[in-house]
Amino acid sequence: MASDDRWLERLRLELAWFTGQAALRSRGAGAILRFSRVRPRRRGGFQPLRHDEITPQFLDRAIGALKRWRYDFLGMDEVCRRAVTLREKHRFVALTFDGAPKDLISFAYPVLARHAVPFTVYVPTALPDGVGEAWWLGLEQVIARESRISLMMGEKEQRFTVTGNAEKRALFSHLEGWLRSLPPAELSVAMADLCMRYRIDLAALSREASMDWADLAKLAADPLVTIGSATVNYPVLANMKDAAALREMTMGKAVAEAAFHRDVRHLAFPFGDRTSFRRSHVVMAEQAGFASAVSTIPGIVDAEGRTNLRALPRISWDGRVRSLRMLRVLMSGVAFAPVKPTGSVTSSA
Repeated sequence: MASDDRWLERLRLELAWFTGQAALRSRGAGAILRFSRVRPRRRGGFQPLRHDEITPQFLDRAIGALKRWRYDFLGMDEVCRRAVTLREKHRFVALTFDGAPKDLISFAYPVLARHAVPFTVYVPTALPDGVGEAWWLGLEQVIARESRISLMMGEKEQRFTVTGNAEKRALFSHLEGWLRSLPPAELSVAMADLCMRYRIDLAALSREASMDWADLAKLAADPLVTIGSATVNYPVLANMKDAAALREMTMGKAVAEAAFHRDVRHLAFPFGDRTSFRRSHVVMAEQAGFASAVSTIPGIVDAEGRTNLRALPRISWDGRVRSLRMLRVLMSGVAFAPVKPTGSVTSSA
């Protein structure tokens, strides 16, 4: 069913291209693109996180195409300005990267530096500190290696048998959704149990996949790079009490500012979809002193203050797709309904 939905969505975007909607009906001031991992394509059928990966070659092609389409490349400070002023002649694009993976310095930065375009990196500070847990990588490795998997889900032990790649992808999707529904402490306990059973060193795996402070210092020295915060531990804020969620935001900002000796003005909500944060977290972002906060809710940025600066939409590019035509349609905004506010404020002590 999911593959059918992707096919229908691709058909809809291709139709928008061939009917000229992207060229004739572009709206908004511009768009923020979200990427995660940038690395060469890998072999193997079980790659459940492939949608979060693009190749350096595609990044190079995409930047070249955006230049041909006469987009203005902006850092997040300038995005904030464009979002509250009159629409300018050229629409803008902002390139943003989540999670501070090692691939960014190894594969993406050479492409970005060669094109001399600004970009923003959102850092969960526990990862370069070497104490963060990229739990999704541990889950991926367990399922990739094993055909029989057992783990505690709540108070009951569950057992799964997965032989083919399709079954493994389905199990990954099921367990990832369950883990994302847990409060941070329960998620950590569940992953510790799973990794202990299958001898996965999650701490080492997370350190190996993440940039360290020396890598980030190299990026921070580049005037075209904006360093943003993605909290400390990259939790699902909606699963936390309000005081703990605000502490994640303020501490992530404070640690990054101490490391880079500069004001860190921009936040990325961890995961960033509608279920991962609430309207109360948008308010907290302002309380914590952030000028902007980005989500992964798809959409474009309007001018004249019509888009909430602390709930900015982003276009997350699916790494399984390599069509520049579809990129242009998405950038035009014709594929998206106007971004609606996040859910109502709820308070938890």
